Amino acid sequence: MKRIVLKNLKQAKRLIIIVIGFTLLLIGIAMIVLPGPAFIVIPISLAILATEFIWAEILLKKIRSKFTKTGGIYEAWKRLWP
Repeated sequence: MKRIVLKNLKQAKRLIIIVIGFTLLLIGIAMIVLPGPAFIVIPISLAILATEFIWAEILLKKIRSKFTKTGGIYEAWKRLWP
């Protein structure tokens, strides 16, 4: 009985992470065309999804490398809004 409960708790935790991650990702994608900080929400949602999915971890690493190559978030912010 204990194993069933633990298995169900792990599945519930995984489901909650997936739902929150994809919800934030969709909100972040919508913020690309709508007003809002998409460049903050999308990496946060990818970090949440990276705990469960390899593709999200790879995408997050690519985004992180782009920011380090361009001089960080502050420099990207300065270029977008001088």
